[in-house]
Formats: sequence, C-alpha cells, structure tokens
Amino acid sequence: MCQIFAGQSPERYAYETRSVRLGGHVTSVRLEKAYWDMLEDIAAAQDMPLARFLTTLHDEVLELGGETQNFTSLLRCACLTYVEQIQGNAVQETALREEARRSVA
Repeated sequence: MCQIFAGQSPERYAYETRSVRLGGHVTSVRLEKAYWDMLEDIAAAQDMPLARFLTTLHDEVLELGGETQNFTSLLRCACLTYVEQIQGNAVQETALREEARRSVA
C-alpha cells in the first residue's frame, strides 16, 4: 500500500522557491513542486495567470480576515480544498470560473 506514496518521484516533492508580489511587496514562497503544479492548474481553471491568482487570493484573505499568518500554508490548504470540493465537479468548477471573472471585471 505504501508504494503509491513511497514510490513517487523525488522531483515531485522537491522544494521550489518562487518570488511573488503580494500587496505591492516581493516575497518568496517555498512549496513542493506538486503544489506549484496544482496552483498552476487552479489558476488556469479560472482563466488567469498564477501571479494574478496568488495576488487575488492574498487580497481576498486580507478583505475577509486580515493578514495571513502563513501564506504558504494557506496555499497548501487551498490545493486540498480544490481537490476535495471543486476538482471534477463541473458545477463547482463553473462557479469558480464565473466568480473569478466577476472579481477581475
């Protein structure tokens, strides 16, 4: 059973650090490559580049509840939320895309 977990490519869980601009400030975010790949997919599902998705997410978190304590952890949990609640659900995927379009307009 553990082979499915233990047998994955080390490249998939290797860290990758990217510079992003959040709230007008450049910061570094360090995530495993698998998370970066999923974030790219989430952004693409909303018809936006990753940089815009990250900025929009950060801005919405600030609007809803103030500063994020750990943006990297928020991104990991966003990926889990996407897999658990949205991915593969056509209604949810369409709603997410429409909401993204409204927020950009």
